[in-house]
Amino acid sequence: MNQTIVFVGGGNMATSLISGLRSAGHPGERITVVEPDADKRTTLTERWDVCAVAEASSEALDADVVVLAVKPQMMRAVATDLSERLDGASPLVISIAAGVPLAGLRTWLGEHLAYVRCMPNTPSLIGAGATGLYADDSVTADQREVAETMLASAGMTAWVGQESLLDAVTATSGSGPAYFFAFMEAMVEGARALGLDEDAARTLVLNTALGAARMAIESGDDPATLRRNVTSPGGTTEQALNTFSEGDLAGLVARAMRSAAERADTLGRELVDDAS
Repeated sequence: MNQTIVFVGGGNMATSLISGLRSAGHPGERITVVEPDADKRTTLTERWDVCAVAEASSEALDADVVVLAVKPQMMRAVATDLSERLDGASPLVISIAAGVPLAGLRTWLGEHLAYVRCMPNTPSLIGAGATGLYADDSVTADQREVAETMLASAGMTAWVGQESLLDAVTATSGSGPAYFFAFMEAMVEGARALGLDEDAARTLVLNTALGAARMAIESGDDPATLRRNVTSPGGTTEQALNTFSEGDLAGLVARAMRSAAERADTLGRELVDDAS
């Protein structure tokens, strides 16, 4: 990649992508960040050797790619302002703002532009992200490759064939880290209730989670197979898993994820309706 890239917003997600791009060798002089906060601009320029500006001038927006990395509730105002400053430019627009549908972006920023919507997650901050992407037929194969390469700099990527499926991505990988953190919290509390001290409980739980994730990724076996492999008939693991089954763990997880997906859909509709 050697595209000129403008990030509108210099928060955590934008920083994770900038970090990945710079680590992959993307030239710092070809990355500009529009960030009103002076301290953030200083950090971005000193740490990543990129250009940081306070406002999105027409000159700054004359780029191959514009990445929208602002809060969803700010998107209408930001996109409307950008549309007045694009000055005939037609960059690929990549949105990493959760829940903002393409219909809203086209209304506020312009119908003529090519858009890719992305749903990254917080492990992107350490280069271990999981990002879902969607692009409609207006996006060329080359533009899809650009978007995928950029998001892959912060972890793995997966394309979905319908925009509505980004709500499922939100419920799976977008919100997913919090599910695992909550399970870790519960395990730490369970270990403490059994007599382990806080440090031992936390260390054992976190490293067990890490080891299980690595086995699931590196072994090539599916989670069901791995679960069966460590479950001896009549043993301790089977007893614990039976207790989970009695509490309908699978059903609870499915209901929780459906709730997240439905909420993502509702929030997206509200963003567009409020801006109408």
